[in-house]
Amino acid sequence: MSASNNVMVLYTGGTIGMQASANGLAPASGFEARMREQLADQVLPAWQFQEMSPLIDSANMTPAYWQRLRTAVVDAVDHGCDGVLILHGTDTLAYSAAAMSFQLLGLPAPVVFTGSMLPAGVPDSDAWENVSGALQALSQGLAPGVHLHFHGALMAPTRCAKIRSFGRNPFAALNRQGGAARVESIPPALDYRQPKALASVGVLPLVPGIGAAQLDAIIASGIQALILECFGSGTGPSDNPDFLASLQQAQHKGVVVVAITQCHEGGVELDVYEAGSRLRGVGVLSGGGMTREAAFGKLNALLGAGLDTQQVRRLVELDLCGELR
Repeated sequence: MSASNNVMVLYTGGTIGMQASANGLAPASGFEARMREQLADQVLPAWQFQEMSPLIDSANMTPAYWQRLRTAVVDAVDHGCDGVLILHGTDTLAYSAAAMSFQLLGLPAPVVFTGSMLPAGVPDSDAWENVSGALQALSQGLAPGVHLHFHGALMAPTRCAKIRSFGRNPFAALNRQGGAARVESIPPALDYRQPKALASVGVLPLVPGIGAAQLDAIIASGIQALILECFGSGTGPSDNPDFLASLQQAQHKGVVVVAITQCHEGGVELDVYEAGSRLRGVGVLSGGGMTREAAFGKLNALLGAGLDTQQVRRLVELDLCGELR
């Protein structure tokens, strides 16, 4: 951990810089000038500013945008920045921060995500406290890797989620099950300098009575991996032979299926119940205590790195950056 003295601020849009438009609040340019005026009298590390293009409401965030963010972060570090602050809308901030944790494996500098629940400048906005707090955290020293800073709290992106749509504390660290083995070495293809291709990852929450038709439809869409949001510790409709046959067929097609829990706390243990062990028997992998955000970001990175199916299946159940600890 070392103090950051030269920070790159990457502004993606989001509520923090939004201004009124004819159709409601929308991302707006000009945030650098507002930021310099507001923070002029504070003791903060030197910082530069880059406006990403296009500026977006974070509801429009995509894996393709993550690739542009990865490039911008790497360029900033290569040109002498020892820390990066990413200003991002809160709706998908946890997804982006988790995804970038896997996109930037091995980066020798800290990256911090923050945003705000109310636009800068409106009454009771949390914007400036979050921006200055994140910059102060960087100046005090953070470990290399990706962090989420909000309302004075520093969180691991692969272990938290947005749990509220109101208030100053929308994010929470989740008590997820850990204990998975750490990967011995990061494959070269996953190094932060290596560009990643786009991948196709689906998510299917299980509900009572779900059948093979829904599963078949999402598998037939051309996905490379599927996150199966299971009940409890990793159970599903194990007495439905068609559903199990569809999962078996997905494995034969090379689709990587990973089970995570729908619960806010805990994780998946596929061998505890018969209803879980039957999922394991048709090729479903355990996502342990991974959040949906972490599993989605991890699979996008593994598949985007061009790893073969067996390598992806092996690395899913190994900890890369704290997602399974």
